[in-house]
Amino acid sequence: MEEELSNMNETQDNIAQDISQNISQSINSDDIPLTDELVVSYLQDNPEFFNRNNSLMTSLRLNDDQRGTVSLVERQQQQLRQKVHGLEDEITQLMSVANHNEQLFVLYSDLYLRLLDCQSAEELLDCLHQTTTELLSLSAFKLWLIPSDNRVLSHDSLSTNDCAGVMQNRLTNSEYYFGRLQESEQSLIFSQPCSGSVVLIKLSHDEKALGFLAINSEDAQHFDPRMDTLLLSQFKRLVAKLLHQHLAL
Repeated sequence: MEEELSNMNETQDNIAQDISQNISQSINSDDIPLTDELVVSYLQDNPEFFNRNNSLMTSLRLNDDQRGTVSLVERQQQQLRQKVHGLEDEITQLMSVANHNEQLFVLYSDLYLRLLDCQSAEELLDCLHQTTTELLSLSAFKLWLIPSDNRVLSHDSLSTNDCAGVMQNRLTNSEYYFGRLQESEQSLIFSQPCSGSVVLIKLSHDEKALGFLAINSEDAQHFDPRMDTLLLSQFKRLVAKLLHQHLAL
């Protein structure tokens, strides 16, 4: 009887040893390599890992390009500081944009009142030229009007060259054009080549095309196709209406 029990125990020990060896071989097998993805997946599925291994939080050392080695807690603090700095920069930029937009809104509001007080098309162009070149510090302003037999208007800001082709190429399918122009187009509008970027603003009244405004900036990035056109939309409608009234276009 004792001999049978001894044999049974020995058999059980052999089975346990075989299972242990198989598990060990399975764990150490190259068929299941330990990868970053497996470690990340395990930590995500087991958020209590560091609670069970609290000492690892402070004893774990990570390489840092600037400070040599740091603890996991220090790395977390560093990342949080960087995130805070990034958010502060974004807030600063947003405040700067908001301040710039507020200044533009005030400028446009004042401009609208001045335009409404103009008694002639010449006064209107004087006001627009002063606003663009002096208040906005832009380099050039021009107005091109579709030729009309009953119009009498003379002004330095009026483009007298034939710009019908420019209007057709740039403003047929759009109310605005932002960016750069070919040198031939620059010469037609401004009577000379202009460096930088321009905005062309199509003018129309009661669905009738009147012409376009052209404003040039020496900064090649100033007039960008991604620019918001909310203020320009109101501006161009008012200018077109006033020109129609003064010139009976």
